[in-house]
Amino acid sequence: MKIVDTHTHPFDEAFDGDRGEVMARAREAGVVKMLCPAIDSETHERLFALCDRYPDVCLPMMGLHPTSVNDNPRWREELETVGRLLASGARRYWAVGEVGLDLYWSRDCLDRQVEAFERQAELALHYDLPLVIHTRDAWPEMIASLQRFAGRGLRGVMHAFSGTWEDYLAVLACGDFLFGIGGVVTYKKSSLPELLQRLPLDRIVLETDAPYLPPVPYRGKRNEPAYIVRVCERVAEATGLPAEEVAAATAANAARMFGFTSV
Repeated sequence: MKIVDTHTHPFDEAFDGDRGEVMARAREAGVVKMLCPAIDSETHERLFALCDRYPDVCLPMMGLHPTSVNDNPRWREELETVGRLLASGARRYWAVGEVGLDLYWSRDCLDRQVEAFERQAELALHYDLPLVIHTRDAWPEMIASLQRFAGRGLRGVMHAFSGTWEDYLAVLACGDFLFGIGGVVTYKKSSLPELLQRLPLDRIVLETDAPYLPPVPYRGKRNEPAYIVRVCERVAEATGLPAEEVAAATAANAARMFGFTSV
């Protein structure tokens, strides 16, 4: 079974002690591609080092995370860095991400987050790249932003999708989007298994967001890419499909969206 992890952070400091072993376990679990999002300039070197070490597996994105906009007097300089790196041609980026809106900590920075998100959506359109979107406690605001791009060809992945069926429909009305399902689908109180009974398989991709959001039975521990097998199995259970079919279909969805060769 070959699986694509469409959102993971193996460059995170949480893996400094055993990164090689983590990558080996992922390979043994069947993970053949990992899409790795940028956060901000403080993590670029770590991201690039990982992708240079595992060039056939780890595919970098470039973007500015919404929480790196909050209380950051240099956030517009960070956006300029994103634009400069995308324009440089020195490295291939497979998406503009991780971008979005996150109002969990505070709503005080909403205006600057919206500006940063929409400027990066314009970059995605300019470079014909998918947009990888983080949305936390901000669904009405995110849909309002996406609606300003409707009809312009925007495409991408709604990372760690946590919205409703109505949110799903509203997002699709704005462009060609896939919906990332991760460890939360295994949680007892998650509404995702019920939602998955309605989501078409050709709109789903799998992710871990490692080292965050570990699936059951690893809650409370560090997440890692190999645990995507648990996500795949839970999606299979919720949809009534074989895990192998879920893995193959979601990998094909990811290949279509990001533009790498089918796995």
